[in-house]
Amino acid sequence: MIALPMTALAAEHAAHGLTRTAPRTHLAQGAGLVQSIDWAAVAPPALVAVAALVVLVAELFLAERHKGLLGVVSAAALALAGLALVPLVGEDRATFCLTSGTRACSYVADTFTLTVQLLVLGGAFVTALLSITAVRRERLPAGEFWFLLLSSAAGAALLPAARDLATLVVALEVASLPAFALVGLRRGERLSSEAALKFFLSSVVATAVMLLGVSFVYAATGSMHLSTVAEALPGTDSRLSTLAATGVALTMVGFAFKTAAAPFHFWVPDTYVGAPVPVAAYLSVIGKAAGFSGLILVAVRAFPSYADAWGPALAVLAALTMSVGNLGALRQRTDRAHGAVRLLAWSSVGQAGYLLVPIAAAGYADEPDRAVGTTLAYALMYAVVNLGAFAVVAAIRPSGADGRLEDFRGLVHTRPVAAAALAFFLLCLAGLPPGVVGLFAKVAVFQSAVDAGLGWLAVVMALNVVVALVYYLTWTALLFRPTADRERTPSAFPRLSAPLTATLALTGALALASSGAPQLVLRFTTAALF
Repeated sequence: MIALPMTALAAEHAAHGLTRTAPRTHLAQGAGLVQSIDWAAVAPPALVAVAALVVLVAELFLAERHKGLLGVVSAAALALAGLALVPLVGEDRATFCLTSGTRACSYVADTFTLTVQLLVLGGAFVTALLSITAVRRERLPAGEFWFLLLSSAAGAALLPAARDLATLVVALEVASLPAFALVGLRRGERLSSEAALKFFLSSVVATAVMLLGVSFVYAATGSMHLSTVAEALPGTDSRLSTLAATGVALTMVGFAFKTAAAPFHFWVPDTYVGAPVPVAAYLSVIGKAAGFSGLILVAVRAFPSYADAWGPALAVLAALTMSVGNLGALRQRTDRAHGAVRLLAWSSVGQAGYLLVPIAAAGYADEPDRAVGTTLAYALMYAVVNLGAFAVVAAIRPSGADGRLEDFRGLVHTRPVAAAALAFFLLCLAGLPPGVVGLFAKVAVFQSAVDAGLGWLAVVMALNVVVALVYYLTWTALLFRPTADRERTPSAFPRLSAPLTATLALTGALALASSGAPQLVLRFTTAALF
């Protein structure tokens, strides 16, 4: 499926005299065609990819009782990749660039890239901690699980650095393809197989639509690089204008599928329910980060001349997505099987609607950077608290239970720390004190809509926030209600393992810290994004 855009990019590189290597930050004088790769810039995704291969090979030589070490190695590799971001802070690096003409680059490590990579690698690290216990408890094949998780994380970390359409598509597929297998890794379970199939079919359709759009854009502009496409689209020959507009629309629709925006959200609830809980947490955060970073790049960087078209379209999509997601979550019953994960799945659809609001506002803004920064700030907040909520769901599961909301009734009497953590995470998602970071993020998104003149969208968002309060507070109230089972004791719940305890402590500490200074998150994400 990627043959066409890759061939197109190769043709463009050949036309500009590009070899397989590229510059670090800029082309050296007299460097000619042979350039060095900026390994520091590509280190974060490269380290994760190498770790995936190491885990795959090591699994062949480890005895069954030692395969738990693969989880430790994977978590360490993700932490190391996160540390590799530190030398890049404050610098704009580029590599794999054309040697003539526009000298556009295929890989750029700027503030936008580093912010999304921090979110992806940090979220994958938390997912790894969350998965160490799940792999053992659910008897998942350790080698395959960790290889697939690291491979997907490598693709998601590559995507925000991509600055040409071919690399964007390839990175997105590298992030998505291993996720299909992760969802269906529980062999012999009908829900898992159905979830993987729905996820696969929806993603294949999205990819096909996106590739067709990318092909049309290349045919109209003669380039795959985002900066060159942005310059060429306004001057497209009138005979190709319809082709260009169709390509822009299809590319945007493809990314809308990837972000689980309504009406392309139908796969989310069943996929989350059928997947292992850590994988559902991964999809809700890292999957969204990959989809939204790609959507931002193509909309703001490649198609700014079509802002008057995609701006209103994304605004309508945002309103529809948040409404469908929140109403779907509101309908969940406390006694329904898998209700906890299903509610979080519908909630993630609603949150995707909020994330779309600033991107839509960027279509109306003279300086879209601040609006994009608001999306990133909200995504960082959402990643921390949503991973924390999934961690509690994974940890607090009585023996034989199937994840009903009712199972969390009276949790404060049996697991007070976990109950307090889950209550705090839910209040953050609802935007209520003491979850100040959630409130601040929602106000920032609301302000971006108002500043863009999208008053109607701000009203829709306000109504949806009120609707969301109902189901978030319903679940929170359940935690403190007395249970009818008088004999229910802490022993009825699995003992919290060290990785799960570390996950709850890490996400809780980050949520508390960001609630203490939420303005720092927004300032960081709006600083020189582009």
